[in-house]
Order: sequence, then structure tokens, then C-alpha cells
Amino acid sequence: MDLHEVIRGRRSVRQFTDRPIRREEIERMLDAAVLAPNHHLTQPWRFYVLGPEARRAYGAVLGARKAKRVEDPAAAQAVVDKVAAAGAALPAQIAVTMTLAESPEAREEDYAATMMAVQNLLLTARALGLATHLKSGAVMEDPRAREALGIPEGQRLVIMIDLGEPAGEVESKPRRAASEVTTWLL
Repeated sequence: MDLHEVIRGRRSVRQFTDRPIRREEIERMLDAAVLAPNHHLTQPWRFYVLGPEARRAYGAVLGARKAKRVEDPAAAQAVVDKVAAAGAALPAQIAVTMTLAESPEAREEDYAATMMAVQNLLLTARALGLATHLKSGAVMEDPRAREALGIPEGQRLVIMIDLGEPAGEVESKPRRAASEVTTWLL
């Protein structure tokens, strides 16, 4: 598959088969991730590959956040248990963090570099016939999520990547053409 096909074929997939993802596949994705451009070679990214128990622990945190909207305690616990079990059942999950530079400017550059590393990882997964789904949001700032993942002080949780063999085809969503969002300056 050529690079253009890989890029055009990448989708966010939520349903995966039960096939385990091999360590070698994950290592290949991570090897591609660390080749991303980064200002002054800060290499700010850090990767946490979650096993089933770590996925369950993170899922329990996510479930507890969702359960806040449920008044009945038993129903709330059922939400926590369901989300935790779904996390544990994922074929693979990777937490991506970045080190926190002192300078706000360096932090912005490091965030951009970390997301470029994520893109390299996603495209490599696609080239391997795998699929991904990115998860972000307020849970990234939740101290319980950091604790569940063992993320030390001085690192920011940037994004979670669910990873697996796709259970089916996902249709492409329409995108604006590059010509619609490009201005050519003289």
C-alpha cells in the first residue's frame, strides 16, 4: 500500500475483532512515531502500552466520570463496570503523553510534535492493516486517569489510542477539498 492510500484509508474505528495485537506490531508503530519532527530534538513524547488490567483501570476512571450523571448507585456502578470491561476487552490501547517544558512556547512546539508522532503511529497501524480510535477530552486532565496509568508529574496526558484489527469497513466521512481551505499568497 502506498502512502497516499494509507492516508486516504485511515479511519476512526470503534469496533475491533478479538485478534490480539502483537508486541512487534506495536513496536513498529512506536518506532515510526519517534521519527516525527520535533523542534530542537526535544523528543517530548512518551508512550504507555496498556495491558488488560491497566485498560480496565483506565476504563473504570472513564466509567466513573460517565456514572456521575446516573442518580441510582447500582445503575452508576453498572456504568463503571461496563466501561471498565469494555476497556479491558480492547485488543490494545496506548496512552500518549508529553513532557512539560518550562516555556509556554516550547510546550506548544512539543504538543505539535507529539501529535505528529501520533499521526505517524496511526498511519503505520493502517499500513499494518490495523485500525485506531483516538480519545481525548476532559478525562485527560483527570488526576484519577493519571494515577490509573502511572503517569508521573511533569507529563501531560495528550491522547488515548484504541487499537485493533477492524471488525468491518468504516465509510469515509466527507472532507472539504484542499482547494477550499487553501489561500495562495504572492
